[in-house]
Amino acid sequence: MDTLTAIHERRSVKHYDPNHQMSEAEIQTLMEHVILSPTSFNIQNWRFVIVDNPELRQKIRAASWNQAQVTEASLLVLLCADLNAWNRQPERYWKTAPEAIQKQLVPMIIQFYEGRESVQRDEAMRSCGIAAQTLMLTAKAMGYDTCPMIGFDPQVVAELIQLPEDHAIGMMITVGKALQPARDRGGQLPLSEVVIRNQFSA
Repeated sequence: MDTLTAIHERRSVKHYDPNHQMSEAEIQTLMEHVILSPTSFNIQNWRFVIVDNPELRQKIRAASWNQAQVTEASLLVLLCADLNAWNRQPERYWKTAPEAIQKQLVPMIIQFYEGRESVQRDEAMRSCGIAAQTLMLTAKAMGYDTCPMIGFDPQVVAELIQLPEDHAIGMMITVGKALQPARDRGGQLPLSEVVIRNQFSA
């Protein structure tokens, strides 16, 4: 499936075949593509929690207002981020770059993020958002449907997955084989309303 088709056909699916299982090879292929998503300074601050423990998924479903897709989808992925990734041996993010590039960029990482907690968190959410779209389009290209979810209690889910204190949850995504098609699109705003050339009007 080409990229434009995947974008057009990707929809948020709520009802999945609970008997379908993704193979480990498919999950590996999916995640190998997801980690190609860009991150600022290549800090790769996303962390992907694949929840395949049935009991844990039931508990997460309970913390998600009992939404069935949490347990019925073939795969449940929590997109999290390490807020301090910028300060965890940042030299490793550029280990294969020429030495001159390493000497230039690695100090810049520290200068950009140090002492700027709001920027660290904003970057985490940006990274999760970009990775989420990569995950959903890759899944669609592989013949799967997805649903991005923020409808859950983040504190309870964080406790359930033992999320470290310096991490944050961006969203979670279900992946699987649709039992029912998604609803019709609710209606897209016209380009004239959402695309601005150069400046907003005064």
